[in-house]
Amino acid sequence: MEVLEVKELTKIYGSGDNRVTALDHVSFQVKKGEFVAIVGASGSGKSTLMNLMGGIDLPTSGSVIVDGEPIFEMSESALAIFRRRNIGIVYQFYNLIPNLTVDENIMLPCLLDNRKPDAQKLEKIIEMTGLSHRRDHLPGELSGGQQQRVSVGRALINDPAFLLADEPTGNLDSKAGREIMELLTAANRKENQTLILITHDENIALQADRILTISDGKIIRDEVMRV
Repeated sequence: MEVLEVKELTKIYGSGDNRVTALDHVSFQVKKGEFVAIVGASGSGKSTLMNLMGGIDLPTSGSVIVDGEPIFEMSESALAIFRRRNIGIVYQFYNLIPNLTVDENIMLPCLLDNRKPDAQKLEKIIEMTGLSHRRDHLPGELSGGQQQRVSVGRALINDPAFLLADEPTGNLDSKAGREIMELLTAANRKENQTLILITHDENIALQADRILTISDGKIIRDEVMRV
């Protein structure tokens, strides 16, 4: 079953002499439980693709279908709600709310929906992320690795259709980076959480089931690493 379908996705910036094609008719699918790495040089179109898959930006043409829902056919407000409930995003720079505790930052997607978080789910995430001794701490009281663990927990709280991680180890030292990758791969392999990871690190990409290589806005290679 496909949780994500990207069809003929194109993004063009500017016009005339200033026209830049950031994405050029990109198409692929991601199945439930897959771990897909998307790699490419700086300026290849990785970030543009991530923003479109996450419903953060709008394409010039083409579509993104998440769990059977064409997200760009939704109104702006409906898309914001759908994105919060169905797409878990982990950013390179954490994006935590500084005056909220670890628990509150993890529960934020639920709180924004005025929904009571599932206490059992929260406990499971706290245990998975190893943050039980930091639950009442603010982001400023945490290390970079701990902040990224909170970010992963927040992305997982709603059991999203897929987890979209943008260079999740890019702001961390090697030890913290390894720990974040262990957390993400555990969510993928033990919990069957679909994972799409944007990276320039070949060693990280090689942990994936499949690697998509993007260059000049096009997918130039789609390699299956493990079945």
